[in-house]
Amino acid sequence: MTTAADPQRQATYRWAPQLGALMLERGTQFRVWAPACQTVEVSLQSLPALLPLEPEKNGYFSALIPGIGKGTKYSFRLDGAQLAPDPCSRYQPQGPHGPSEVMDPSSYHWSDSAWPGIEMPGQILYEMHVGTFTNEGTFLAAARHIPELKDLGITTIELMPLNECAGKWNWGYDGVDLFAPYHVYGVPDDLKRFVDLAHKEGLGVILDVVYNHLGPDGNYLGVFSKRYFTDRYKNEWGQPINFDGADSRGVRDFVVENACYWISEFHMDGLRVDATHNIYDAGPVHIIAELSDRARQAADPRKIILIGENEPQDIRYATPQSEGGYGLDALWNDDFHHTARVAATGFREAYFTDYRGSPQEFVSLAKRGYLFQGQHYFWHKKPRGFPITNQAAAQFVVYLQNHDQIANALGKRMPELAGPALYRALFTTMALMPCTPMLFMGQEFGASTPFYYFANHEGQLGDDVSKGRKKFLGQFPSFQPKLENFPDSQTQEAFSNSKLSDAERKSHENWRLFHRDLLWMRRLDPVFASQDRRRLDGAVLEKDVFLLRFFGRDSGDRLLVVNLGDEVTLEPIPEPLLAPPLDRPWTLSWASDDRRYGGDGKSRRFFRGQGWHLPMQTAVLFGSGQKTLGSGS
Repeated sequence: MTTAADPQRQATYRWAPQLGALMLERGTQFRVWAPACQTVEVSLQSLPALLPLEPEKNGYFSALIPGIGKGTKYSFRLDGAQLAPDPCSRYQPQGPHGPSEVMDPSSYHWSDSAWPGIEMPGQILYEMHVGTFTNEGTFLAAARHIPELKDLGITTIELMPLNECAGKWNWGYDGVDLFAPYHVYGVPDDLKRFVDLAHKEGLGVILDVVYNHLGPDGNYLGVFSKRYFTDRYKNEWGQPINFDGADSRGVRDFVVENACYWISEFHMDGLRVDATHNIYDAGPVHIIAELSDRARQAADPRKIILIGENEPQDIRYATPQSEGGYGLDALWNDDFHHTARVAATGFREAYFTDYRGSPQEFVSLAKRGYLFQGQHYFWHKKPRGFPITNQAAAQFVVYLQNHDQIANALGKRMPELAGPALYRALFTTMALMPCTPMLFMGQEFGASTPFYYFANHEGQLGDDVSKGRKKFLGQFPSFQPKLENFPDSQTQEAFSNSKLSDAERKSHENWRLFHRDLLWMRRLDPVFASQDRRRLDGAVLEKDVFLLRFFGRDSGDRLLVVNLGDEVTLEPIPEPLLAPPLDRPWTLSWASDDRRYGGDGKSRRFFRGQGWHLPMQTAVLFGSGQKTLGSGS
């Protein structure tokens, strides 16, 4: 048996776990940080006796207990009274209130020794919620669809949080056992099989992690230490985690070890860190910077990517530490989603107030990453953002859909909100611009199923969460009349109705073809694959019309013309970016209204005399003197 102390293992992984139940040759070592306790004992389901842990410095307790192996159920007894699961439990087979289970991380035999990891340039992300991705809602059921995602052109799967939490269904942001994969989805080795198969198919896997709060049900950290949380900051989702107050070193070690654990033991290719703006740290080294360093060390020699969600879009989080930043590789870009939503629907309530959905906004997004880089933001009544200078386009993750934004649209997906034609024009813009695109599960086949917010809390907590959700949606005035009959977020209906449809997977071939053609064009065409926003320019042609011109040197130029409104004829056309390169006339190479995609094919008549006729709600692509990849019309 390979053990945590085996030299061969240490040669493979630079990180070794320090907390939890660690299997060794002579038994299992239990170690826990419990500064609030005078005594800590291990309670085994298989033995009536309690086994004491010895106190160490700084509030740690540990002991090596012979004869304890994989599958042993245990809890910690604190000060001779309360039983609690291990804060670093690797598996909670009965949920967060049940006993922990000893796992042997070396029992799974990986087949990805040659896998080099991933880097940010060239990525096409796919956000997945395991519980609703398939009817079964398990790791193994999801793994069966990995070849389809490879064929689609996806490069990396981004899994929504998997931490153990209360109930039979949950988004994952209510996690309480940060080291234990949600038992509803399968055993830990099933998750490893998912990652292993993804690597075999050439896809990366990153995990959404939540380090700004813990869920309200099943959170036992406070009985081990009162220092895990703090009241010095505010967090709308729960009590903030203490990264910079008294006795915070143990808290920091706990979170950093968790990040390294997913990278090392589960071979994750990176993390997406939830709500970094609610991770507070006024200390000399921000916890995000420390986490970034340590996670990369744990992965070495593999490459990983670290992506942050940051509502203020503070680019310092994705700036190297050598330049005063925190060392993440990329940030989500809500500006793109918000302006696309306004362009698609005209909806300008609540946090959509500051967007017009105008052609100029899309040109600016393609060229400059974010729209707000320090200007006043009326919704927040203060400036938003920071100046973008030399950041690479790959550092900005753009999307038309994600879990939050679909749920915040009463569960409706963008094709339903925009209509198929306008959606195709918007997705074409997103897919070909230099930033990193992300799809939400089901988007590739035009899923019509909603994606609601759902959780499975009981009693008063469930009622409070339901009321809180409806209060949040009430910030959109036009939604208020609809909320009375809206599905309760705690019901199985909200969860079950959010599952993707197998029938649509098979029948919506035109949607899949549309997305597949675009994603592979982006990957294989050297001009788009370069993701070089410095070799990009754009212009507004009419109220709803804009162009993006990609300068490709030896590969020729690409010209994307997008019409978000009604049919338009440009006569004359006094815009130099429309002029083809010398002796290399434009060639129509692809259009979003191709009949194979469900369009009407009117883009075939794009040229009209001395001007250009633009079909309504269409994106049309030209190459200079050659036919580009992914030809459609």
